[in-house]
Amino acid sequence: MLKRAFVAPDPGRVRLRFACRAVLGIGLAVALCGSAGHSLVAAITGGLAALLALFTVTDATVRGQAVTTALLPVVGLPVLALAAVLHDVPVARDAAFLAVVGAGVYARRWGPRGHSLGVFAFMTFFAAQFLHTVPGQLPELGAAVLLSIAASSAVRFGVWPYERRLPPPVAVAPPAGGTGLARITTRQAAQATVGAGIALVVGQAMSDQRWYWAVGATWWVFVNTTSRGETLVRGFRRFLGTVLGIVLGLVVALPLHGEPVATALVVAVGVFGIFYSAAVSYTWMMLAVTVMASALYGLLGLLDPALLALRVTETAVGALGAALAVLLVLPVTTHSVTDAWVERALRCVHLCTAEAAARLAGSAAADPARRVVELEQILARVRLSLAPLVHPLSPLRARRGRARHVLELLDDCAREVRGLAAVAADPEASHDARLVAACWRVEAAVEALTASPADGRPRPAETAAVPPGAAAEPVLAHLHALERALLELAVPLRGAPRVPADA
Repeated sequence: MLKRAFVAPDPGRVRLRFACRAVLGIGLAVALCGSAGHSLVAAITGGLAALLALFTVTDATVRGQAVTTALLPVVGLPVLALAAVLHDVPVARDAAFLAVVGAGVYARRWGPRGHSLGVFAFMTFFAAQFLHTVPGQLPELGAAVLLSIAASSAVRFGVWPYERRLPPPVAVAPPAGGTGLARITTRQAAQATVGAGIALVVGQAMSDQRWYWAVGATWWVFVNTTSRGETLVRGFRRFLGTVLGIVLGLVVALPLHGEPVATALVVAVGVFGIFYSAAVSYTWMMLAVTVMASALYGLLGLLDPALLALRVTETAVGALGAALAVLLVLPVTTHSVTDAWVERALRCVHLCTAEAAARLAGSAAADPARRVVELEQILARVRLSLAPLVHPLSPLRARRGRARHVLELLDDCAREVRGLAAVAADPEASHDARLVAACWRVEAAVEALTASPADGRPRPAETAAVPPGAAAEPVLAHLHALERALLELAVPLRGAPRVPADA
């Protein structure tokens, strides 16, 4: 787990730049808040706003990122005002908090922008509970939020706009489902609201001061998950990361006793860890979050072992609330979500093959490399959706074996598609009549895998394979291996007989 977080491949050093820019942008935001004479509470609020602006805004284009960033205070400041006004009205405050939870999750149906605005709204309400915000503080906190977002934006879009030099990402939207309760976002909004309600009630019974930790744990368990299996695994990882972070906080943050310079250094390291590990390990990201939060509590003069122990129990309550909600309220099965993503991966394999064939036939408009990028993103979602099945603690050994086999074969498909795209990019490559027939066979294999049994289409094992002698040339060799992987996928996906080795 440690190796995956810190030694994982980082092509183009994107994660490293992401983390370093975050430290720079958030540091600048906090420094400007301090130089403007803002209080410690306002500086923390501004730093959080800058962190969220740099972390959650993930639009496909730089222009889209700028628009979403500009909308953050439009959504966040009214929520902050609402939380402050309701500070002394617990029942109304709790109801408003749950409404923000539901609306924030529901907003994900509008893509990355809806997701970013929903997270910012929730975290603004959460921060108001963390800092016990009252109406008299609103002008200062609002100014700190605006100043910090402006500072972080200056770093992101002016000082270090590294996204401008990267190839435009391919937007991969999740399967939308139907309408009403058939939509995953609608179901998740209901689940998150119920889970947060459970966490709120139990959390307040444990602590009338720090109950919001339980609600926050429930909220973040639902972020970037779709099925109940994904949510349960994420809840476990959140709890594990929090426990590890508490242990480290006792060693690192507690002895500092709020000393400003050393605490600022710990917070900066925590910020770096959050941004650097987020893409590869949720557990280590939560460890970094917990250490950073411990340091901030030390800066506020509130840190002690009892507080850290309470954070562990409140996190457990939040994870339990999320687990109950996804199991009992409009559950979204892991199987249905996985099937949807695997089908999209197979369709993308076919599109990659078609684009490569068109490029080899002389079409300048065909771009198989772009389809390869899309395939990699879809496969990342397949791995996420299959994570509950391949988890070491999964009791379903047979399903775990099938899930691992599917991942291995899809990785084989991706490897052959990458090789095919590389050959197609060679200007010396020429068209071969056998290529057309091989591409048709790949299409037939994909259609057979994605068709329902009632369609009457041939099963994958009935599809003719590429003749062994045709694999002599590079393009046909990749297509032959690709078709073999697709035929083998019929075993775990459709229960078809294993394809003979000499087929």
